[in-house]
Amino acid sequence: MKALITGASSGIGLAFAKSLSEMGYDLILVARNKKKLNEVKESLNTKVEVINLDLSSTFNCMRLYNKVKKEDIDIVINNAGFGIFGKFEETNIDKELDMIDTNIKAVHILTKKFYKDFKGKDRGYILNVASSAAFLPGPLMSSYYASKAYVLRLTEALYAENKRDKSNVYIGCLCPGPVDTNFNNVAGVSFSVKPLSKEEVANYAIKKMFQRKMLIIPGFQMRMAYYFERFLPTKMLMKMCFKIQEAKQKP
Repeated sequence: MKALITGASSGIGLAFAKSLSEMGYDLILVARNKKKLNEVKESLNTKVEVINLDLSSTFNCMRLYNKVKKEDIDIVINNAGFGIFGKFEETNIDKELDMIDTNIKAVHILTKKFYKDFKGKDRGYILNVASSAAFLPGPLMSSYYASKAYVLRLTEALYAENKRDKSNVYIGCLCPGPVDTNFNNVAGVSFSVKPLSKEEVANYAIKKMFQRKMLIIPGFQMRMAYYFERFLPTKMLMKMCFKIQEAKQKP
């Protein structure tokens, strides 16, 4: 049994690696930080291959796929991603484009490549990591919210195609709310509600993935929020979201 995890050097990706290793999976771990990847490798008991790549590059995404395509991979977790906080006219466009390439393009490429392979052998799991941000407009984090909406909608569409084909391949989307990871430091925010631990999120996601649930939302509070926000007008949601985003801003 073997799993490929991107963004695996910290946060939810690291928690996925630990949980799947404990379940007996050999791992292929991908991230930008080579030192942290090797530290993760040393902490796990199963066979681990580390690949140090920046997936904001299309070339690197293809390089990764070509390097591992002959491996008998059972699970692909597209977890690599980050966020940027600030008004749209003030955020750095180069950082935004780097984020879009990581959050959208890398997920798109790797999903397409492995999905096609998995369909060919009629087995395999693909879990794309989005966010509860995918459900809402995101003033003050507009590009990040939009990028996660792309991941969710792409996954939902493939789920429908896959179901119509009666395929045994699984594809699903993890949409957590606030998680206690390094994300808030990178994005420059602090959460206004208590976040879940990365271990809670990863373990819940793995459980629901094997139960073949398409949309995975850890935490009762976030599941209730998802349910009720569907009944609210978009303009009201925008106002609410703006206040939530302002509360995240670090002093």
